[in-house]
Amino acid sequence: MNESLPHPQLLLSLDAVRDLALAAPSLDALAFSMANDLYPFLQFYQAVVFAEHEGGRLELLAVSGLAKPGEDSPYLVWLMRAGRFLATQAGGDAPVWLARDRLALDDDLVEGWQEWWPAGAWVLPVLDREGHRLGLLCVLLDEPPPEAFPGLLDGVRLTWSYCWAALSRRRRRFRIRLSKRQYTIGAVVLALIMAVPVPLTVLAPAEVVSREAQVVSSPVDGVVERMLVRPNQQVEAGTPLFALEETTLRNRVSVLEKQVAVADAELMAASQRAFDNPQSKGELAELGGVAQQRRAELAAATAQLTRSQVKSPKAGVAVFSDVNDWLGKPVVTGERILSVADPGKPAMRIELPVADAIALEPGAEVTLYLTAYPLTPLHGKVLETSYQAKPSESGVVAYPLLASIDGVPAHARLGLHGTAKLYGQRVTLAYYLLRRPLAAVRAWTGW
Repeated sequence: MNESLPHPQLLLSLDAVRDLALAAPSLDALAFSMANDLYPFLQFYQAVVFAEHEGGRLELLAVSGLAKPGEDSPYLVWLMRAGRFLATQAGGDAPVWLARDRLALDDDLVEGWQEWWPAGAWVLPVLDREGHRLGLLCVLLDEPPPEAFPGLLDGVRLTWSYCWAALSRRRRRFRIRLSKRQYTIGAVVLALIMAVPVPLTVLAPAEVVSREAQVVSSPVDGVVERMLVRPNQQVEAGTPLFALEETTLRNRVSVLEKQVAVADAELMAASQRAFDNPQSKGELAELGGVAQQRRAELAAATAQLTRSQVKSPKAGVAVFSDVNDWLGKPVVTGERILSVADPGKPAMRIELPVADAIALEPGAEVTLYLTAYPLTPLHGKVLETSYQAKPSESGVVAYPLLASIDGVPAHARLGLHGTAKLYGQRVTLAYYLLRRPLAAVRAWTGW
């Protein structure tokens, strides 16, 4: 190791080490190069690279012969203690030779050094331009390096320092050093900001509906034969809306008409027999009752037949999804088919999810941002609130709310959807930000 190398060959080899350092893409790659590339010159036992952070904290970056020191083995645990000791001994900016027999080591350091390390350690500090130490390279040798070698290595050390500072510059650029007084002032300002009162708001899906809408349902059991209006068609009072299939009702009316004729004939025959046969007088009351029953059934069936074509109860807009959804569909009495709504009295129907529910009273402000008109929101107030949640069409359990719309905006058309922002009571900003996280923590912990 003390044998001097040919000077030109040594310079060329050192230039190659500098080139490898300049080509390192990351700080870990640079540390790996520092720990391994000096071996042809010194034939060392081992080389270790530490990074030094604020407060003197050391981080092990590379150990010669290892790709990445990541195991918490006894040797690596002891190595961190030894690195902190060496950092205290290498206080200058020049390389220093630390012999084991000349150092005041603790018992655990002495035992580990005797077991794992040779006689001494050559410590090379890595500094930035301001003279702050960025890291340490510890080369473990049995004897000090040749006297001329540290001077020849100055260029390589400067290259390592330059590359180290360049690779860690982004990390240090955003490093802010605050004093205790600044931390205190920041905490006070943050507390004051968190105490600022703000309105408690939530977002919920909403739809523009009519405040005066009348449901039109099926008057009898049957099958929808025809839809006589189109979706969103303007209708007047008495306008036919849809018609049910009449074949079954017509057949029943025809059968009942025949039964009424038969009952009348039987009643007439019994009346004629009553003149000669006193026993036939007793049948007159029974046959008269049967005839009245048949007439009542015929009247009911005829009334159902007249109701097979349903008309609009008021003027407005026919609101339903699609004509093809109802054609040929069997319906029962009271089943909702469509609704007739007044477009001149729009309102907001809001589905407030249970997870976002806040305390809302009638009169709370609401702002609706329509998907079709995001730049012209609608404003209103809560009219009705429900205390019972139910599944919405999207499958989310929500509270249905009804809110008014200020004025009659032209773009407040029935059926438009958007997102409603509901304003509750005023709370602190801290409560506003932490309400959902606290609710989730309490639900998860049961506290």
